[in-house]
Amino acid sequence: MRLSIVNGRVIDPARSLDQNAAVHVADGRIAAIGPAPAGFVAQQTLDARGLVVAPGLVDLAARLREPGFEYRATLESEMQAALAGGVTSLSCPPDTDPPLDEPGLVEMLKHRARLLESASLYPLGALTVGLKGEAITEMAELAEAGCVGFAQPGRLFADSAALMRAMQYACTYGYTVWLQPQDHWLGRGGVAASGPVAGRLGLPGVPVASETVALHTIFELVRATGCRVHLCRISSAAGVELVRRAKHEGLPVTCDVAVHHLHLVDVDIGFFDSHYRVDPPFRAQRDRDAIRAGLAQGVIDAICSDHTPVDDDAKQMPFGEAEPGVTGLELLLPLTLKWASESAVPLPAALARISCAAAAILRIDGGHLAPGAPADLCLFDPNEHWLVEAASLRSQGRHSPYLGRELAGRSRVTLVGGRIVYSRPA
Repeated sequence: MRLSIVNGRVIDPARSLDQNAAVHVADGRIAAIGPAPAGFVAQQTLDARGLVVAPGLVDLAARLREPGFEYRATLESEMQAALAGGVTSLSCPPDTDPPLDEPGLVEMLKHRARLLESASLYPLGALTVGLKGEAITEMAELAEAGCVGFAQPGRLFADSAALMRAMQYACTYGYTVWLQPQDHWLGRGGVAASGPVAGRLGLPGVPVASETVALHTIFELVRATGCRVHLCRISSAAGVELVRRAKHEGLPVTCDVAVHHLHLVDVDIGFFDSHYRVDPPFRAQRDRDAIRAGLAQGVIDAICSDHTPVDDDAKQMPFGEAEPGVTGLELLLPLTLKWASESAVPLPAALARISCAAAAILRIDGGHLAPGAPADLCLFDPNEHWLVEAASLRSQGRHSPYLGRELAGRSRVTLVGGRIVYSRPA
């Protein structure tokens, strides 16, 4: 299939390219940007007038709920949500049922994803058997099956010795360990950020110390083992500062932030609104401002959706009993654009956080536009305003703090491997 995309604003954050040009696609890859190559004849032409032609988005954290939680969402529904949001590559955590701790489970999941001919799936393997924080998994076998890293979702190990052994194993083979910095004991039982808001509402809190203590532990173990670590979902000003110091020291660490943490704070919980029940919890405004600044400065490397479909029954509960999680795949782009607009961040720099920077963390060939690169593309209108409604979301999980709100920026066409896999009329 030979395709030409004309009249669009082409942005490649990886090369600081931002110009009006044509993009020519052949055999699933980008053939040229600008004039067509000699002898190139397009079988189809897309007019991208008024649209940005960007690399397909790369999402570092999207729970697809398979295997085991199909009643909440299916692989098919969430892949469709990804394409509708312009996401062409995504990584899923291993906290499925059963967890992704065996090669056969990983191979099955990747096979199911390939059959859908949808976005590219890059699963994370379980760091420990059953995610119990005790016995280390056979990481080498899981990597052969397709895992791009190894994670222990949720709170940090109660047993630091087990974590150290896992990091030593991972370092031996050059694998990346993905950890959410939240101390097992300090974060236990908390549902909101410790502070005046949680106190007034009578909700058990998660202190900032839960994050900082975990970060200190992780960094000491990185120094001892040399293991490369990716920190998932930084949520506090103190945490951002510790990451800044670690990077200045030269430790092999990267980190991300959930896109909703760029905008929302603890007071947004309002009167126990379970749509705002997330993990880690929303913190104070000063924490949000520090996260925004850290992202703009490059201390935080990437933005993820933290997509976690939750069924109605799990959200229609008292705040403290409601399951944490929001839908995010279709909101990753507009919420990133919102942060860029409010923080005076240029569009190419903002897109880098959800494309090439995320791809670099996953260590995959994606998130960039150049001759020979995979033709994974997202065509979006940055100025299109739309109302977030449950009925308009492709995800099976339709719970979001942004329901009923208007956002700007929406994917119009998504290509994977040079194929148009999603198209929405203007």
